[in-house]
Amino acid sequence: ELPVDVPGRGTVLVDVGYGGTFYAVLSAERLGLDVRTAPSRELVQAASAVTEAVKKQFKPHHPESEDLAFLYGTILTDGKDAFSEEPTTNICVFADEQVDRCPTGSGVTARIALQYHKGLIQLNQTRTFRSSTTGSLFTGKAVKASGLFGDHNAVIVEVSGEAYYTGTATFTFEEEDPLKYGFLFK
Repeated sequence: ELPVDVPGRGTVLVDVGYGGTFYAVLSAERLGLDVRTAPSRELVQAASAVTEAVKKQFKPHHPESEDLAFLYGTILTDGKDAFSEEPTTNICVFADEQVDRCPTGSGVTARIALQYHKGLIQLNQTRTFRSSTTGSLFTGKAVKASGLFGDHNAVIVEVSGEAYYTGTATFTFEEEDPLKYGFLFK
């Protein structure tokens, strides 16, 4: 738990977890909100304030690639991190205040890793995660403690859910286009 001063919200305790990218993770209640009932705009604004505050006060370290050593966003939860058969709800706000339509694969991975690290779940205990915005569900479980990754305790996590195509694209070029194969900036 990292104490972070969030403008307009005071000092709140935030976990930082990695699941393919770094996220700040905290219960929305720490910000005076309920992730299940608060308007999405309020959740997005609060999560964005946390993201900006964490970025100013904490620098993640990735043991293999400095390109991955940045905070991608904030996940606000219902605070139900201890193992339960009941789903736990969250909203993932990332990049430029974008909201994921699902519980977020990398976010579920980060939450499972944090829950395992804190002793709130055991290996092979499957948790269900619900998106507060769409109600979609993912499951996740820690399947193997993998020791240290750099100076971080690591765990291998499995995540499952449903995915659907949301669009397709076709790229074409004309033979006479002098830039048909692309170009490089120097």
